[in-house]
Amino acid sequence: MNESSKRRMLISKGWIQAVVIVVLCGFLILGILAYRTYTDEPPIPSQVVDPGGQVLFTGADVIAGQEVFLRNGLMEYGSIFGHGAYLGPDFTADYLHRAALIVIDHYGGSSSEAALQQTISDFKTNRYDSVKRALTYTAAQAEAFQKLDNYYAGFFGTPTSKYGLRPSSITDPQQIRQLTAFFSWSAWAASTLRPNLAYSYTNNWPPEPLVGNHPTADAIVWSVLSLIALLGGIGLLLAAFGRWNFLGWHGREDQRVSFRPPDDVVLTPAQRSCAWFFLVMALLFTLQAILGGATQHYRAEIANLFGFDLARILPFNIARTWHLQLAIFWVSTSFLAAGIFLAPMITGREPRRQNWLSYGLLAALVIVVFGSLAGEYAGINGWIQRGWSWFGAQGFEYLDLGRFWQILLTVGLVFWVIILFRGLRGRLASEHVGNMPWLFFFSALSIPAFYAVGLLARTDSHFTTTDFWRFWVVHLWVEDFLELFTTIMVAYIFVLLGVVYERVALKVIYLDILLYSAGGVVGTMHHVYFSGEPSIHMALGAFFSAAEVIPLTFLTLEAWSFLQLGAQQGSKSSAPFPHFWAVMFLASVGFWNFLGAGVFGFLVNLPIVSYYEIGTALTANHAHAAMMGVYGMLAVGLALFCLRYMVPEARWSDRAAKISFWSLNIGLAWMVFATLFPLGILQLYHSVSVGYFDARSLEFLSNRTNALLEWLRLPGDLLFIVGGTLPVVYLAWLGVRRMKPRITLEEPHDVLFSELVDTKGSGA
Repeated sequence: MNESSKRRMLISKGWIQAVVIVVLCGFLILGILAYRTYTDEPPIPSQVVDPGGQVLFTGADVIAGQEVFLRNGLMEYGSIFGHGAYLGPDFTADYLHRAALIVIDHYGGSSSEAALQQTISDFKTNRYDSVKRALTYTAAQAEAFQKLDNYYAGFFGTPTSKYGLRPSSITDPQQIRQLTAFFSWSAWAASTLRPNLAYSYTNNWPPEPLVGNHPTADAIVWSVLSLIALLGGIGLLLAAFGRWNFLGWHGREDQRVSFRPPDDVVLTPAQRSCAWFFLVMALLFTLQAILGGATQHYRAEIANLFGFDLARILPFNIARTWHLQLAIFWVSTSFLAAGIFLAPMITGREPRRQNWLSYGLLAALVIVVFGSLAGEYAGINGWIQRGWSWFGAQGFEYLDLGRFWQILLTVGLVFWVIILFRGLRGRLASEHVGNMPWLFFFSALSIPAFYAVGLLARTDSHFTTTDFWRFWVVHLWVEDFLELFTTIMVAYIFVLLGVVYERVALKVIYLDILLYSAGGVVGTMHHVYFSGEPSIHMALGAFFSAAEVIPLTFLTLEAWSFLQLGAQQGSKSSAPFPHFWAVMFLASVGFWNFLGAGVFGFLVNLPIVSYYEIGTALTANHAHAAMMGVYGMLAVGLALFCLRYMVPEARWSDRAAKISFWSLNIGLAWMVFATLFPLGILQLYHSVSVGYFDARSLEFLSNRTNALLEWLRLPGDLLFIVGGTLPVVYLAWLGVRRMKPRITLEEPHDVLFSELVDTKGSGA
């Protein structure tokens, strides 16, 4: 098709230019920070020796110990550099604190001021020889390594499940020594000074007075500047809202919308196949919620689930691995189905045999889901020795699945994009590249592209490097590009419903892209303040991540304005609005986006707060409110929107949707405000007043007050699971069992779900 025959861009091309400039600048900065990651990461010595030259461990031992750590799923139990799970200790802080106590005793005990000062000198002095690539420990540090090797042998070799791990989880002496070497190296990087600088490779994290680790000037200054950036940005946003009325959802004020009954909307074969996607989604959601309750109960009473020793069958690290992986799987399943469902609505037609490709994608997805879960169970239990990182579990938080399954999932996402392209091809040929059909396609294409970046994280690579690339998936894939895709999907739904002009929706999409990209791309670095990166990562990560709250504020205002719009259009319509509860879920996304991702996220993103808080319940508080509150609620809302057209009117249950909505939202709020937030505040206070090591200990987590807070979560969990997930399963089952008769969409329509009538009464 000639360029002249294509539909022109509906808004100014300046929007495209602005987006391209902002995105390119963001990724240019990320490219520079990637280079600095490789050049400034903590060195791994070829060997570590005592003053007499005896080798304590080698660089190969450090990498092997890292693989022992990952193979046994210990990142889903405790953490390194603050990243991982929260039942076990942070092993960087754990080794550093215990080693410091041993060194103090070596020099005369805590009552000796000279011993305390010498201990700080031992840990702060950088004895790494970059020419020989050798690191020399003091005699006291060497003694600490030997004693802690015995300590970790007892910890991981205990024949009971009292720590929440499987009994005798690691007993091989060589593996224990390699694991201790990995912990020791991370503690060295966390305490010794960078060459010619006054802080360690981890910006003096963790806070540990015994070795002289205190907050850096960067952590304090950039926290203050982040607050200024946030306040200034929100002020500019509110000023823009007051100045320009195009910033917001505006319906067809001069027209009345008459919504078509769902039974009158025809479906394509591929759209019908989406019912099975949503059933799989609902079942995975239910399983994920049950596992979430189980993992949380470990913190109430370890190794005792109402009298049953769950850790012998399902240790904490396996339960949490599944919990996180299933969260990604069930949300992604809903998004994939929603994309397939919307494509024919956008184009008005569907290619032949599109439904068979859809069923093939679903089958592949099921294989990846259950194959990876089985592999993770077998790998962490030690049943897969050779090829464990390929077919077992890689062990990285959020990228736990084996590399083979990770590649298959990436291929599946690419196949999904191909399905969408087949459906959209005719419409794309007739549209300007800046219009909504192309934005829908480009945003879908970004999902496999940025998930594939996770393949750069390797179990045998430097931990700082792997963490850098891992957070491209955790942040850029999850928090930015999935957010972009969902924004476009929701905007398209509003357009197809006929309540928003396409031109207005397009402006909102471009504005969202600008706001997300301005802060979200470089803001990725707020995850790696203390992972061995230079301070420039902290400076830019803190400043730009503050800007991430600005679009979340914008979306909250948008959710409110859309609710008002829906009420206005619903009162004008001659037919009832069929998507009240789907829209309620979409509106709740705005609330949780602001609270979970915005308020709670900003709280833990400030460097000075993160310095004491990382790896505590406040991190879990932010993760639950943001992941479930935003993507979970959105996934359920999209499912209800699509299922409303699959289930006959006589079989549909608004009551089930209502119960699910209130149960999920109240249950999530209960989790957050009854347990996670107060527990996180207590843990943060304890970290500042007593010490980070102590705040992460099982003794503190299991004390009477914290255990009571964990028990208080139980009613919220039950409400969430029983009242929240089961009605979704029921509605998804209706979609499969009570599907409308087989009919196929053949003719395109401008507005497929409603009819428009102007205020004078003439048809439109």
